[in-house]
Amino acid sequence: MIEVLLAIIELLIRKYIEINVPECSLSIRDIVLSRCNISMEEKYMRRAIELAKKGEGFTNPNPMVGCVVVKDGKIISEDYHHRYGEYHAERNALLKCSEDTEGAELYVTLEPCCHHGKTPPCTDIIIEKGIKKVYVGSSDPNPLVDGGGNRILKENGIEVIEHVLEEECDVINEIFFHYIKNKIPFVAMKYAMTLDGKIAAHTGDSKWITSEEARGHVHLLRKRYAGIMAGIGTVIADNPMLNCRICEGADPVRIICDTSLRIDFDSNIVNTAHEIPVIIACAAEASEEKEKRLKEKGVQIVRVDRTEEGKLDLRELMRYLGHEKKIDSVLLEGGGTLNASALTQGIVNKVYAYIAPKLIGGASSKSPIEGEGIDLMRDAVNIKNADIIRLGNDICISGNIEGGEC
Repeated sequence: MIEVLLAIIELLIRKYIEINVPECSLSIRDIVLSRCNISMEEKYMRRAIELAKKGEGFTNPNPMVGCVVVKDGKIISEDYHHRYGEYHAERNALLKCSEDTEGAELYVTLEPCCHHGKTPPCTDIIIEKGIKKVYVGSSDPNPLVDGGGNRILKENGIEVIEHVLEEECDVINEIFFHYIKNKIPFVAMKYAMTLDGKIAAHTGDSKWITSEEARGHVHLLRKRYAGIMAGIGTVIADNPMLNCRICEGADPVRIICDTSLRIDFDSNIVNTAHEIPVIIACAAEASEEKEKRLKEKGVQIVRVDRTEEGKLDLRELMRYLGHEKKIDSVLLEGGGTLNASALTQGIVNKVYAYIAPKLIGGASSKSPIEGEGIDLMRDAVNIKNADIIRLGNDICISGNIEGGEC
């Protein structure tokens, strides 16, 4: 059937070329066959990407990975990395497969691991199951892998096709790649504002700037990030829970920047510290008596240095969170003051700006990023890879900080 279709397509395209591009000497058949092969690679890798995303919110600090096993032109098994500490995608897919995998092809979004960790190497089972060809999306920058997985497969006679839909595979694991290279959290700054750039009215009222759809999207972000950070001003003004209320997934660790330990003992954050972890970052001179009482309620306290401007040293805090707490990512939901400090100190990697089609005005109304700001437009922070999505009547513009590690 494919031969008949190819013949018809070739005849039609050749007739078009004879009329419109008489000097063309391209082999129509080769072009069509080449496109068919590429499209099949893309088809199966895109399915693997879809599967990988099912692990969102459960695999940190491991990457999200999807795997598809194909034989004789059909999928015979597929799976993904479900949860940190459990089997990886390749092992899950191959173990659940009820058909003979000898001579099959395997599509995986990330280079197979080749080392013993919480689970055995994925390269072992790929070799054992007689897979003949492996299509790989992203390379794994983990020093324990870093090309070793692909090399072992090749040494065992398995053909490895690398960089299949690499950019799309890289995007789903930008957090993992950043953390494995730098050992500090990937930080995304999120805020909601009106069309005239305000995050609250001059009275401080901010409920609600954006729609229910946009707020739902924020909870999906909270599922994606291992930690969520806010300033004490936000906690005092809104008494938030900072949890993941409307979608399945682990609640992020709550991180509060509170220089002088002003937090109320009866706040929602403190009262739920035994159920959802809370880390409060304060200055060295903050009250030791209040620290003791907060610890009794389950709150963890970390004292950090101040910058020359008198702000908490957020770089030091990120090193602590990454090295000591193994937190690979932080969603920053601060007010204008904390956002300004985060940008100034260079800890922000990504921005999510939710914009509602509303105008509230007011010279004293709060903006998402305060502080002194820049002097010249050439010094503005630029966003790359910008993406825009509609959320009800609102939009979300997201992108990475230009020049930041990703």
